[in-house]
Amino acid sequence: MILLDGKKTSAEVKAEIKIEVDKLKASGGKIPHLAAVLVGNDGASETYVASKVRSCEEVGFKSTLIRMEATTTEEQLMEIIHGLNDDADIDGFIVQLPLPKHIIEENVTKAILPQKDVDGFHPVNVGRMTLGQPSYISATPWGVMQMLEKYNIDTQGKHCVVIGRSNIVGRPMSILMSQSGKFANATVTVCHSKTKDIASFTRSADILIVALGKAEFVTADMVKDGAVVIDVGITRVADATKKSGFAIKGDVKFDEVAPKCSYITPVPGGVGLMTVAALMLNTLKACKGEIYGH
Repeated sequence: MILLDGKKTSAEVKAEIKIEVDKLKASGGKIPHLAAVLVGNDGASETYVASKVRSCEEVGFKSTLIRMEATTTEEQLMEIIHGLNDDADIDGFIVQLPLPKHIIEENVTKAILPQKDVDGFHPVNVGRMTLGQPSYISATPWGVMQMLEKYNIDTQGKHCVVIGRSNIVGRPMSILMSQSGKFANATVTVCHSKTKDIASFTRSADILIVALGKAEFVTADMVKDGAVVIDVGITRVADATKKSGFAIKGDVKFDEVAPKCSYITPVPGGVGLMTVAALMLNTLKACKGEIYGH
C-alpha cells in the first residue's frame, strides 16, 4: 500500500509555480495577484483563506484579502465583485464558500468574470471543462487528477467509481476521468444517495473516488483488493481525546480499508492540500493569459 501524499505532491506543484514566478520577476513581467473575499467569520473558512494567503507568499504571488461582515448584503458583495472584475492588477479571485444564508451563492458565482474565476465554478468554465476545452478546472477535481499523474497511476480503461455528484467535486470528477488523456480514459460509474446497493458498484472499482461527506462511510468489505482509493471527504467528528475536541475524518474508514489498497489518500494530508496548489496554478494561468488570452 502506497500513501498518496498531498503534502509532498502539493509542495512539488508549488515549487514548480515558484520557478515560473521567479522567471516572470527576472524578466520584469507581471507578478500574479490573487484576491480572496471572506464574508463573515466561519471557522473552517478562516483556516482555508489563511492557507491560501500563506501559499501566495510561498510561491511569490501578491495577495489581497477582503473581509466583510456576516451582515453584508448581496448587493454590497456584488459591488466588491464588480470592482475586482474591473481591477486590471487582480488576475483572479475567489469568494470563499459557504456564504451567509441571505446571499444566493449562484448569483455570486455568475457575477465573477470567467477570466478571473480561478475556483472554476462559473458556468462558462464548467461548460468548457465538460467540452474538453481549456478552462480553469475546480480545485478539488484538479488536485485528484494531479495526484494520479504525479504517482503515475494507470487509469486507461479502468473502472472508476465516483461516489457523490456535487457540482464542485463528484460531477466534474466523473467528466474528467472519462475524457481522453493519459491519466483519464476510465470507464466511469457515478453513485449517489439514491443508488441502490452502492457496495455492489464499489467492489468492482479499480479506482474509487469518494466525495459524499459522510465520515467513514466506505468500509473494507466495499473495496476490492488492489484498488486505488481517493478520499475527498473531510468531516469534523467529536472526539474528547483530542485537544481541539474533534477529529478530522474522511469518507473512508482508513485503518481497515488501507491494507487492501494499492494506493490511498490519507485524511488529513491528502486531497485537501492539493486544492490550494490548484488555486495557485489557475492564478498563474490567469496572469499569463493561458486560458482566455489577455
